[in-house]
Amino acid sequence: MADTQVEEKTYTLDEILTMVNRNHRLVLWNDDTNTFEHVIYCLVKYLDYTDGQAEKIAWIVHTKGKCTILEGTWTEIEVYRKILKHEGLSVTNE
Repeated sequence: MADTQVEEKTYTLDEILTMVNRNHRLVLWNDDTNTFEHVIYCLVKYLDYTDGQAEKIAWIVHTKGKCTILEGTWTEIEVYRKILKHEGLSVTNE
């Protein structure tokens, strides 16, 4: 019979907290207010996307109605939600 021992991996407390806390998403929603240019500008300026990445996201939002633009802890997501909301974008923390 083959040895079916499973090697256990140990995690530090920081690793566990990171895995547990990274379950929030910042979702950008389509609206009739913001231009493609403004959405792209905000994604590049605040989330460090390239112009090409930001343009793809803008098209996804335009065609599908929404797109997840960031994943992280609740605190990280909330900071960016407030910034983008101040810029006039329709964003939610999920």
